Amino acid sequence: MSTPTITPELTTDERSAILDAVREFAQTELEPHALEWDAASHFPRETLRRAGELGLGGVYVRDDLGGSGLSRSDAVAIFEQLAQGDPAIAAYITIHNMVAWMIDTYGTEPQRQEWLPLLTSMEGFGSYCLTEPGAGSDAAAITTSAIRISDEHGDDEFVLTGVKQFISGAGEASVYIVMARTGEPGARGITAFLVPDGTPGLSFGAPEHKMGWNAQPTRQVILDEVRVPASSILGGEGQGFKIAMAALDGGRINIAACSLGGAQWALDRAVRYVQERFTFGEPLAEKQSVVFTLADMATELRAARAMVRDAATALDAKIAGSDVDDAAVQCAMAKRFATDAGFRVANEALQLHGGYGYLHEYGIEKVVRDLRVHQILEGTNEIMRVIIGRQLLAG
Repeated sequence: MSTPTITPELTTDERSAILDAVREFAQTELEPHALEWDAASHFPRETLRRAGELGLGGVYVRDDLGGSGLSRSDAVAIFEQLAQGDPAIAAYITIHNMVAWMIDTYGTEPQRQEWLPLLTSMEGFGSYCLTEPGAGSDAAAITTSAIRISDEHGDDEFVLTGVKQFISGAGEASVYIVMARTGEPGARGITAFLVPDGTPGLSFGAPEHKMGWNAQPTRQVILDEVRVPASSILGGEGQGFKIAMAALDGGRINIAACSLGGAQWALDRAVRYVQERFTFGEPLAEKQSVVFTLADMATELRAARAMVRDAATALDAKIAGSDVDDAAVQCAMAKRFATDAGFRVANEALQLHGGYGYLHEYGIEKVVRDLRVHQILEGTNEIMRVIIGRQLLAG
């Protein structure tokens, strides 16, 4: 495992310049194409590579191999801006960043050298393979097996067999981080492996037809006696579950940030629409019920944004080595609250648009569809409540 480094804080001017660049990218490279990509289920590879040129392929990866070396606090602000352009693509960028961070943090130096330049530039993509058809929320119950054998030269290899479900980027990624069982039942028997694309025995299911997130591919990852060398282990044998959970802490606030961005976009359009739309001789904006609805939407988003930023700050402190006992709980709270709030705000924005909100060309219904899955992935919001409640009861 690599030694974590303390990320230097950006100045206010540096942070503003970065966010301005990301905002411009979202407005010019994502937003104008979002509806088209959604309708065609198009994965915009070249656009993602341009995101890599901006440093968005390794936002919180160290800078020696192409990462931007930013903090989690900076990252959530960046992902929120990206999601205002297209929540589906922003969400995939967060998953890709999670994979890059796992390799940067837990990888050996040869693993870092092999994969990080490819990932940080987004010349290649990463996928995270934990969930299985029979093991969703109960991640410790995965059954994908990794059996140790010796090759013809006497070197150790592992043979991976199993199926991973709901994998973003499947079929497009250059490397898959696969959680597989090398030992006893439960969390302690799980190991993380780096599986390159093109490895014999690695294949993919048909593209899933989804409610939202149509611009990023979601497929099964099928491992049929996939042989990888022992040097493909990430972070040590039996450490896979610990690594997976550490990655999900960041993944949860990242997806929460994407909910904030998508919902803010929807709120901004609702504010504009109610000022332009007249009913019964007056603008919608003159109706008190509409004013109250907008006020509640803005308040919920501000509260959610504060929770996400607080959780990111706690995670930064934990990564830097501070004794922050509740960072994981703060991430769970922020994910639960922000993804619920984001979906509600987007849905209210659709309602304020009336029948026009239901039309694809207005973009509101797409955001509603995209944000709905945020309440499910990276641990369902019911599981977030379990994490929070158990921590409270444990004292």
